[in-house]
Amino acid sequence: MTNHDFYQKILIYLEKLCQEIPERCVGSEGNLKATRFFEAEISALGWETEMTAFEAIDWKENGAILKSNGHSFHVLVSPYSLGFKGEAESVSASNVSELESLDCSGKIIFLHGEIAKEQLMPKNFVFYNPERHRKIVALLEKSGAKAIVCATGRNSALAGGVYPFPLIEDGDFNIPSVYMTEEEGVELLPHIGKTIFLESVSKRLPSKGYNVIGRKGDRNSKKIVLTAHIDAKKGAPGAIDNATGVIVLLLLADLLKDYRGDKQIEIVAFNGEDYYAAPGQMNYVMANQDKFKNILLNINIDGAGFKTGKSSFSFFDMPEEIQQTANEILQKFDGITEGIQWPQGDHSIFLQYGVPAIAVSSKWLIDHLGEQDITHTPKDNMEIVDCNKVVEISQALNSMIRKI
Repeated sequence: MTNHDFYQKILIYLEKLCQEIPERCVGSEGNLKATRFFEAEISALGWETEMTAFEAIDWKENGAILKSNGHSFHVLVSPYSLGFKGEAESVSASNVSELESLDCSGKIIFLHGEIAKEQLMPKNFVFYNPERHRKIVALLEKSGAKAIVCATGRNSALAGGVYPFPLIEDGDFNIPSVYMTEEEGVELLPHIGKTIFLESVSKRLPSKGYNVIGRKGDRNSKKIVLTAHIDAKKGAPGAIDNATGVIVLLLLADLLKDYRGDKQIEIVAFNGEDYYAAPGQMNYVMANQDKFKNILLNINIDGAGFKTGKSSFSFFDMPEEIQQTANEILQKFDGITEGIQWPQGDHSIFLQYGVPAIAVSSKWLIDHLGEQDITHTPKDNMEIVDCNKVVEISQALNSMIRKI
């Protein structure tokens, strides 16, 4: 297949994942369509496939209203929140100490300032969950509050490029919540202490999700695991986060369809990296608890193909021989460079189990992760993708895997 053929195939895949399928958030009908599509594609290329199921929830909302003394405030429903309708006295906290000292029982809490500077990790998220976050969540759950209103700013490193970001995004947290911009929060502050009315229309829907796994080679040999997450945030086309990563896996499934090497190759479309509980990742970990020692290398693709700058390969705990092979391959591809290490991806799972990893992304995106306004927003669409970079990444990884 020529580079032009690959280019055209990438366009078809992008249109399928980012336009034809309306959304790929876990538990949605679009997510199910995406996983079925991925399985059908790699199965047709001769890969042995498996779809592993897990419980999930889809989520639907229809807006929110916040009023106080004749004033209306623009608020958004926190993802996966329960709905709420009622009025109550309002109280506020801008830091943990204030929250600890508040009497919140039967009231609506307004969180702003320092306590709302970064998105709280979901209560059952095991891969990264700072003590401070756990403390705030525990205080809120014990508070007896009826609902929570949050004023947030930007925090691209944790919450993506969306403004404002939802402070709470957790289907296991059962106090209804909404969020607003910092500017709207300044307008609300004079009303704190008064009775406010909040209506938030939100519903959780029980559903399922699936990881898709493709395998080629001897299951008893050491394996190379190629990963990318197939889900996307609700409301975002998810072009570089992470349709391009999925497309690299699909291109590699084609490039490696005749692979006869002495390693097992495993392709995994993870389902849940942009979902509050990472259920697909947890599903994979539980199924492979005693098998990580057999993994020679993980290569994770996330955020690849951005139109600005070069592609980046970031290396983690690499054995000398594999690092040398990777360096030799990268020298042959002008559009790829070594990138800084970054933890916000599925390669971190493998690192926690002592597996060396390569994280493939876009240098501009990784260098600007803390201030970019693209991921998790409608800006993450097909127009920001350079298909030639996706081709180059796939060719480089094909060469690297075959040489390893």
